[in-house]
Amino acid sequence: MASDQVKRKLAAILAADIAGYSRLMGADEAGTLARLKEYRRELIEPKNKQYRGRVVKTTGDGILIEFPSVVDAVSSAIEVQRGMRERNADIPPEKRIEFRIGINLGDVIIEGRDLYGDGVNIAARLEGLAEPGGICISETVLNHARGKIAFDVEDLGEQHLKNIARSVRVFRIVVDRTRRETILRARAPALALPDKPSIAVLPFQNMSGDPEQEYFTDGMVEEIITALARMRWLFVIARNSSFTYKGRMVDVKQVGRELGVRYVLEGSVRKAANRLRITGQLIDASTGMHLWADRFDGGLEDIFELQDQVTSSVIGAIAPKLEQAEIERAKQKPTESLDAYDYYLRGMAAVYRWTRESVGEALQLLYKAIELDPDFASAHGVAAWCYFWRMANGWMSNRVQEIAEVTRLVRRVAELGKDDAIALSFSGIALFYTTGDAETGAALIDRALALNPNLAVAWSASGCLRACHGNPELAIEHMARAMRLSPLDPLMFFMQSFTAFAHFISGRYDDAWPLAETAYREQPYYLTAIRIAAAASAFAGRLDEAQRFIARALQLDSDLRLSNLKDRVGPIRPEYFAKYLAALQKAGLPE
Repeated sequence: MASDQVKRKLAAILAADIAGYSRLMGADEAGTLARLKEYRRELIEPKNKQYRGRVVKTTGDGILIEFPSVVDAVSSAIEVQRGMRERNADIPPEKRIEFRIGINLGDVIIEGRDLYGDGVNIAARLEGLAEPGGICISETVLNHARGKIAFDVEDLGEQHLKNIARSVRVFRIVVDRTRRETILRARAPALALPDKPSIAVLPFQNMSGDPEQEYFTDGMVEEIITALARMRWLFVIARNSSFTYKGRMVDVKQVGRELGVRYVLEGSVRKAANRLRITGQLIDASTGMHLWADRFDGGLEDIFELQDQVTSSVIGAIAPKLEQAEIERAKQKPTESLDAYDYYLRGMAAVYRWTRESVGEALQLLYKAIELDPDFASAHGVAAWCYFWRMANGWMSNRVQEIAEVTRLVRRVAELGKDDAIALSFSGIALFYTTGDAETGAALIDRALALNPNLAVAWSASGCLRACHGNPELAIEHMARAMRLSPLDPLMFFMQSFTAFAHFISGRYDDAWPLAETAYREQPYYLTAIRIAAAASAFAGRLDEAQRFIARALQLDSDLRLSNLKDRVGPIRPEYFAKYLAALQKAGLPE
């Protein structure tokens, strides 16, 4: 009889939360709460009222809303996200409040004012798939809204959602229409498989029950990627592209299409006290079949051995006839100090946030690693790279001292890291960009490429150096190789910018400006892309566009002038700089 009393109905459910809420609260609790209240009062609540939404429940960073129709739910979501984009336009990325939204139409159970059931659970899982500022919807929602309101979507394919018995076909709404062409161009075609075995290592799941251990799990995976990448016969997708799938339920076949690989490795890490458990499974992305799965247990002091076991097992499954010498070379330990290694992993996690504050935090952590192990080459190399990023973004506080420190760090890498491709790549581009020493910088980067031809950061460093120092065609070739190794890289805007600069130097202005503009759309605060877009547009005869880019550059860097441009663009060859200066003058950059 009790089952007869269960009340059900069909409802359009919107689930939303704030991306990076804990980080925002940790950095500025009072300011975050004040802005969140303002956004709710001025944007979210008016849209709820306009589209007849009923708030079912709220949490600190989340909200569940019921709408009377799919059209109302989608309209409200799109207008909220566009309103948030406008409000975030002049806020630094690390301080932005950005919502992720999921919408589903489904059968729900009514208990008082609350709602339960798969209809609600699917909406919550879709919200977890959405990117910050994005909206994910189920196919049911799309079918009911199509033709009634105008919006563009990307098909994310069938997704296996946690604790949902059946797969759900998911679509992402393109909120920012200016990016639609770029998104479709980047995601629509499946990448062709390389002419050798290819693999992507997805972020492992942190099973420790402690979010603070994410850096440790990510570092474990990065070491496995690095070890696999040393295999010359293997094509390995770079860490930055693999990690775009972090926190998402993925279809392995779709990953294979998007990254252009035959194999996918996924797994988990559990760290409890001084014990570790790593699980891994290797999947053929073309068929979805499992080729190998295993579990590795050991003490924290066995961390490198466990990584070696995972790597060797994967290699053995892909190519049983691999020469033992190659396996042994992949087992070289970056450091003997576990404490130094821990600080290094924390430093790398900070680096990958790319902000001024996080790069400063990374330097502190890397110097702690160096203090614990003065012979840790990778820590020296990444620290040098941090100074390069500070210079490129105008964050240096004492230019002379910081450039001198880069020289010292790179000198140590040259002494210690003869077989460390990552250290050599980072230090090579840092030395070139900060001091102008192209010969030594190129030698370090070329050594890295010889050691690890799968290292995307080495190819992009080489492309940057060659674009600035006299071989634009080689620069384009090397950047293309980097982009293929890391097709979803968060630093794609960096690669696109210097590819655009190489085209600009070669006089191909109509090839340069679209690339630079794409880079700008991906990262609206990256001044290099904005300046290159302005210069290429000016020489392509697109003066209105060029002036618009100059206005944006001056908005971000009000002191920028033709007279001080040299300090901001790095060591460009004199004839290249003269051409660049003339183009920016034509675009309207003040004297």
